[in-house]
Amino acid sequence: MARRSRSSGRWLQEHFSDPYVQRARAEGWRSRAVFKLEEIDRREKLLHPGAVCLDLGAAPGAWSQYAQRRVGRTGRVIASDILPMEGITGVEFVQGDFREEPVFGQIVALVPEGGVDVVLSDMAPNLSGVDAIDQPRSMYLAELALDMAGRVLKRNGSALIKVFQGAGFQELVAASRRMFAKVKLVKPEASRSRSPELYLLAKGFGLV
Repeated sequence: MARRSRSSGRWLQEHFSDPYVQRARAEGWRSRAVFKLEEIDRREKLLHPGAVCLDLGAAPGAWSQYAQRRVGRTGRVIASDILPMEGITGVEFVQGDFREEPVFGQIVALVPEGGVDVVLSDMAPNLSGVDAIDQPRSMYLAELALDMAGRVLKRNGSALIKVFQGAGFQELVAASRRMFAKVKLVKPEASRSRSPELYLLAKGFGLV
């Protein structure tokens, strides 16, 4: 069996001692990422009973779990990811790359005629540790999420998209402000302090 590197050993030690990881396990959530969405939703009131939500990059499913509980039986959660995701009651899942027409078509077919209330995206690439590689990949995913939001949101809908500061960041924020009445950047407490991730919160789609 291959020996773990010191860095991977430190990561595992930090991961399993992380209070958010422990809390997620205790409460039955699929990942610690749920607490990022929970904090933002608590402050910003993104989700509500009866809402329709599209969750991009959903696997392993913690955000979809949370969204389904918030929208309730009268709402809907549509989720998509390239990776497989174990089923969640009340969540409609499409596996595949939504840049591909058949997958995009499956997602759009699930979207109600009036559109969705909220688009969520916690998408991130597999990080190499090389900023010149990781940043363009990260921005590309954020741009894809913003484009999808523009296609499926209801008027006055909202989007929450993971972003990383760096090349292309300001352009993405500017593009968001052309689409939404209110745009701001938030960093929830559950985001690791060393992580460059932020969340772009955009409200009031089409009200610019």
